[in-house]
Amino acid sequence: MPRAIRDGVSIYYERDESEDGGTPVVFVQGLGYGRWMWRWQREAVGDRYDVVAPDNRGTGQSDAGLPPLLPRLPRKLRAPLIFKLAGYSVGGLAADLEAVLEDAGIREAHVVGASMGGMIAQRYAIEYSRAKTLTLCCTSHGGPDAVPVPDETQEFIFDVPDGANERETIRHRMRPAFTERFTNRNPHLMDRIIEWRLEQDATDPAREAQAAAVLNFDVSDRLERIRVPTLVLHGTDDRVVPFENALLLEEAIPDARLERFEGGSHLFFIEDADGVNEELLAFLDANE
Repeated sequence: MPRAIRDGVSIYYERDESEDGGTPVVFVQGLGYGRWMWRWQREAVGDRYDVVAPDNRGTGQSDAGLPPLLPRLPRKLRAPLIFKLAGYSVGGLAADLEAVLEDAGIREAHVVGASMGGMIAQRYAIEYSRAKTLTLCCTSHGGPDAVPVPDETQEFIFDVPDGANERETIRHRMRPAFTERFTNRNPHLMDRIIEWRLEQDATDPAREAQAAAVLNFDVSDRLERIRVPTLVLHGTDDRVVPFENALLLEEAIPDARLERFEGGSHLFFIEDADGVNEELLAFLDANE
């Protein structure tokens, strides 16, 4: 199992080699999400491009790197301590990504990130030299000008219903990320996603540390330093990261192009995987 080490923390990643051996495509996960979230895109590009899929710090098979006693505390005590003292930073998560690509011997890569993964991708392109292109899905540049996560959505994501078991909690937290139409039409897939999340997602303490990174993220005054072709993809009905953030990214990144997915949710790349895969492959092929 390939692993990169940074500051004593082990970061796990998968690498799939294609027959054509095109420039590797690196998929970077959202807050708390495991590698499962990119399964549709990985399958679509895997015939033509090598694929690298790291587990963000604290997710899946990667170490959390948190103080050993902290995860044992009750959430009401733990969460404030993590947010104040032990939270991750997007800069640190970008450094983890650099360690992965260095370990894998990759000199340049197409970097694809969603939500928090899109934040990591932006910071990575600003501070490191391996990004050949960026694809930014349902994300934000952070800072005071960004449109924040709505309060109602934050309540769903961070609050736990009284008496809910683990599966019910996951289902509750996911509600804002999908359209109701999609969840109603795909009950078996939603059940599978819950199982994937139980297996691969971040632990609650690591999820809180990742949330601290998102809350403190701001590259709004540095986006002109992104000098690679950038594709911005966003659903117009995103209830987690509002669509207006995509307009801000398109305006601020010098070589950015926005493709909007009408009626798309936060996880539009799952709900409309075929449409997203078509856009992504066309963009990758044009910049290969």
